[in-house]
Amino acid sequence: MTRHLIEATSLGDLLLRAADRWPDRDALVFPEQRRSFAEMARGAWAVARALVGFGIASGEHVGILMPNGPAFLDLLFGCALAGAVPVPLNGRYRAREMAYVVENADLAILFTTDEVAEHADFAAVLAEAFPDLAEQPDPGRLRLVGAPLLRRIVLRGAARPGFTGWDTVEAAGAAGAEAEVGRRRAAVKLGDPCLMMYTSGTTADPKGCLLCHESVVRNAFSMNREKYRFAPDDRVWDPLPLFHMAALLPMLTAWSGGAAFLSMGHVEAGAALAMIEGEKATALFPLFPTVMTGLIGHPDFARRDLGHVRRVTNTGPAEMLRRFQAAMPWALHSSAYGMTENGGGMCMASPDDPEEARMTTCGTPLSGMRVRVVDPETGAELPAGQQGELQVNGYSVFAGYYRDPLRTAEVLRGGWFRTGDLCSVDEAGRVACHGRIKDMLKVGGENVAALEIESFLQTHPAVKLAQVVGVPDERLSEVPAAFVELAPGAEATPAELIGFCEGRIARFKVPRHVRFVTEWPMSATKIHKVVLRSAFLADVRWPEPAA
Repeated sequence: MTRHLIEATSLGDLLLRAADRWPDRDALVFPEQRRSFAEMARGAWAVARALVGFGIASGEHVGILMPNGPAFLDLLFGCALAGAVPVPLNGRYRAREMAYVVENADLAILFTTDEVAEHADFAAVLAEAFPDLAEQPDPGRLRLVGAPLLRRIVLRGAARPGFTGWDTVEAAGAAGAEAEVGRRRAAVKLGDPCLMMYTSGTTADPKGCLLCHESVVRNAFSMNREKYRFAPDDRVWDPLPLFHMAALLPMLTAWSGGAAFLSMGHVEAGAALAMIEGEKATALFPLFPTVMTGLIGHPDFARRDLGHVRRVTNTGPAEMLRRFQAAMPWALHSSAYGMTENGGGMCMASPDDPEEARMTTCGTPLSGMRVRVVDPETGAELPAGQQGELQVNGYSVFAGYYRDPLRTAEVLRGGWFRTGDLCSVDEAGRVACHGRIKDMLKVGGENVAALEIESFLQTHPAVKLAQVVGVPDERLSEVPAAFVELAPGAEATPAELIGFCEGRIARFKVPRHVRFVTEWPMSATKIHKVVLRSAFLADVRWPEPAA
């Protein structure tokens, strides 16, 4: 009988465990700075003392609005050690979204910076979100109309009206009782809230997902033991935002095995390739097609020595994954499946899986997780190979949406989480994702998955990335419209791409319209299809590629 020890601890103790085992090894590497595990632990402990000094109680919510960097993680792990609940805020939120999330999350304190990150001025956004902030008589005791529970906003950088200066963090930490942090850390239970992550809110207001320590940390240990097998000599590159599970979970997976985590303030393909080569990265987590296509399409890609890369994880249709595999044939490429509501990731390919399985499926669930596919209309469980809605059950499923019992009841039924994803599960238990159920088009009565059309379009040599939405049609009710980004230096016309599809896929699946784009309307990691559809209906056009 094969037996695996189940490893789970608190988020704070995952870092302390790594600091005890590998104190002097690189834990976190950015292009201009690096930290050892011991240094990361000291930074987190200092923040935990400060939170105690600020009067933040166990269980209170702490907002983090920071760019990728050590300070973000000092706050994240400091919260965990102090028994508080970190709430990472999406750096792309505008004032309306920011005001909503700060109030909805019941933040007691918020940490931010005046550093402009990817053109986002966080302090300015907060000042716009809360017009009465600058008028507050005491920045240490805020009384904001739009966020009645928020007592303080701590700003790293130049002083601004209404903000508390960063120097108070060190002062509060000096006053905070060391013993109190120790007591709180020891009292954390695996079922306690560990993180509150807000979904991207592409079709409605963002929703707060409460994740417990077991969900997050056990996922990381299980991913490493069952799927990745990272060791202290590994160096894991992931440039995605730390306010997203697509970065946090790979980082925790790396740290569970003592590996270094390599990241960046923002994704720029040339700088990324230089970092991957210079730091001798052994594993890459581009995860999203926009990142990976940027890497392999950059002029420096062929000139860089990337032979040390052994593992690459992406998501996308099989045709695109095969393109990525062909670009780096010496590395093992695979896909993964997950979402915030189940701790970020729960299905991945194993290193021993055959290549075709790695290209066409997302692998099997982690131990302790179960999946089933059901008919979206009847709820009846479907046999292997049939497509339906994927539902998930197990330790990593979230506790529910914060302050939203109705939405929670809709997606959690009988212990099963309804993902809304159109999937199938093969006889070996591997999950294949065929798109979002809401991305299904109804073309003249025929069901069409947008992902199927996107996958085929991306086999055209000129196409870098394609996204398909349904648009109104007088005769067929709805028809496919494709938004296409061309590969660097490539040329194509709408008629050429439509002709490429004709005769190769069913007539009702052929796009009736093609629009070229050079940039995409994005959340942190997702393309806003609702924006694409609205732009089509309003006849708004992005700049088209030069001829």
